Amino acid sequence: MTSMHTSRRRGSLGVAAAAAGLLTTLLAAGPAAATPDPGDLLPGAGTSHSAATAADAGRELAPGEIPGQDEIVHSRNIKPLANIPSSNPTVINSDMAFQGKYAYAGNYNGFTIYDIGNPKAPKKVTEVLCPGGQNDISVDGDLLFLSTDSSRSDDSCNSVSQPATEKSSWEGIKIFDIKDKKNPKYIKSVETPCGSHTHTLVPGGRDAYLYVSSYSPNDAFPDCKPPHDGISVVKVPKKSPTQAAVVAFPILFPDGGNPGSPTNPGVSKTTGCHDITVLPSKNLAAGACMGDGILFDISKPEEPRVIDRVQDNVNFAFWHSATFNERANKVVFTDELGGGGGATCNEATGPTRGADGIYEITGRGDQRKLVFKSYFKIPRLQADTENCVAHNGSLIPVGGGRDIMVQAWYQGGISVWEFTDSSSPKEIAYFERGPLTTDKLGLGGSWSAYYYNGHIYSNDIVKGLDVLRLDDWRTDSAKWVWLDRLNVQTQPVYH
Repeated sequence: MTSMHTSRRRGSLGVAAAAAGLLTTLLAAGPAAATPDPGDLLPGAGTSHSAATAADAGRELAPGEIPGQDEIVHSRNIKPLANIPSSNPTVINSDMAFQGKYAYAGNYNGFTIYDIGNPKAPKKVTEVLCPGGQNDISVDGDLLFLSTDSSRSDDSCNSVSQPATEKSSWEGIKIFDIKDKKNPKYIKSVETPCGSHTHTLVPGGRDAYLYVSSYSPNDAFPDCKPPHDGISVVKVPKKSPTQAAVVAFPILFPDGGNPGSPTNPGVSKTTGCHDITVLPSKNLAAGACMGDGILFDISKPEEPRVIDRVQDNVNFAFWHSATFNERANKVVFTDELGGGGGATCNEATGPTRGADGIYEITGRGDQRKLVFKSYFKIPRLQADTENCVAHNGSLIPVGGGRDIMVQAWYQGGISVWEFTDSSSPKEIAYFERGPLTTDKLGLGGSWSAYYYNGHIYSNDIVKGLDVLRLDDWRTDSAKWVWLDRLNVQTQPVYH
């Protein structure tokens, strides 16, 4: 690729340094810890002492019990079917997307394509080396989109880490042609202000759009100066994807958003969005934007318009992601307390910090409001050496008016929980491994856990791809729902 010379942002912290105790410093500094850059990773950082395999049958936990190191435990209604270990456990695995019989799994060094035609025996098709955290991923036809939110020397897949203070640095979106699954081709890059921490595909007719979320501007970064109070909109002509370009930067927070500390102690200042989920069938989107949660209209994709905005300055530290229910009258927002690097699923943190927030959508049109109903947090206490917080999940398409989702909780494992009664959510199934380490805070666990065509797929930070089967009367109807693709942040119509 030809270099696209321009620049961005924050320096990154290696996993090895984090494992050595730096995570504690990050937590003290604020809830949104910087994510590691693959160029900083060192062998042995964050790895476990034994490989987890599907042959480990697992068992149920006793109330209040914490499993042994690397021990697999799960509820009776979940069965682990397969695990493909990471080829390099020192590299962080991240988000996932699905199309046909393939799963696409991002990691800080690139992405991996798996053949999941037989969920009991998934196969690795290819691995693409293209470093640049966090490599958030989505697919659309023969195109794959990859987010780069770490300052690189250029836009190529041979780039190296470079300070964001350098004008020549690059961050943004990379586009691949994946028609040949064994040999994806890098065809285009689009630089975006402050990089691309995550992106959300907004499907269209002749064009697709990407809503690019990024944050943390700094006066010292030439291409990421404050204020940064919106998102980048990238337009991708489907017949000419190499013409993709930024076409808009809508301002979502004309007042600057949540001021954060010291006005609201322990809360992140809003300087952009972390993640956005769109519901194209309803022309709706929900944005998790650091110190704010927003609901907005996307009937004009290049001109998203905020309908309502909420804050929680008591229990939320960093609004991380969002999920609509099927009837589009609820949104689940997650709080990434500690930036995903802290032990926040313990008794000391309690049941409401680092939890999900369940909001109901009331009213119609521009009068719609987000109304808080309750919190959900996994009821299984984790060790003080386990990073654990609410992370990426998806709906399980059960229909019938029930609201059930599966969700990753890093070393808290995978939780299946029901929020049909918005005021009384409850966990109905789980899968987890015991602590990676017992003498210091480790970094691992499930980054993303998604339901796709009858199975749960998890991209574990260090353990690789897990495939689980869920057998429960409350979710059995979902097995009849078959999709030809799934980008979780682009919620489909299931029923």
